[in-house]
Amino acid sequence: MSMYITCLDLEGVLVPEIWIAFAEASGIPELKRTTRDEPDYDKLMKWRLGILKEHGLGLKEIQETIAKIEPMDGAKEFLDELRSLCQVIIISDTFTQFAAPLMKKLGMPTIFCNTLEVAPDGEITGFKMRCEKSKLTTVKALQSIGYETIASGDSFNDLGMIQASKAGFLFRSTEQIKKDYPQFPAFESYDELLAAIKEVIAE
Repeated sequence: MSMYITCLDLEGVLVPEIWIAFAEASGIPELKRTTRDEPDYDKLMKWRLGILKEHGLGLKEIQETIAKIEPMDGAKEFLDELRSLCQVIIISDTFTQFAAPLMKKLGMPTIFCNTLEVAPDGEITGFKMRCEKSKLTTVKALQSIGYETIASGDSFNDLGMIQASKAGFLFRSTEQIKKDYPQFPAFESYDELLAAIKEVIAE
């Protein structure tokens, strides 16, 4: 196995956006806002929790939606092949309580994410971020213990880890991000991304 670790974003890369799926299931369009619309994650989450409270929705309702979410077509096969080439860590701003059922469907890859604070009645009262700028901080920590990182993601909050890695790729990103960051190769298919990662590992 190589000294590489590939760091992947979760939502938009391997699984659909959880909040968008929940916005559709609950009929609350405001919940469709993601980090693509609001780069300040703290602000976005506080706003989301306010809406949930207003509608009397808690963790149970969101988990019911998550139970119906399937990984994107080809995501598991892509991960399986990638994990045979190098270590893979999914680094996400989502929460353990959301991610756990999805990890089962992806063959239990390693994920670093955050935690929700949940009251006994299921109300989501707050959230605990693992660390500041979790994606970039994690990539730097891995580099500090002797690993080279390869990173890929689709959103503003992935740019730090993509920039700091030996190789970084945009995956199914927005036209705006692709235009603003032309230095990062942008891919739409798992085959293309896998081929690019293989090339880095083979160097």
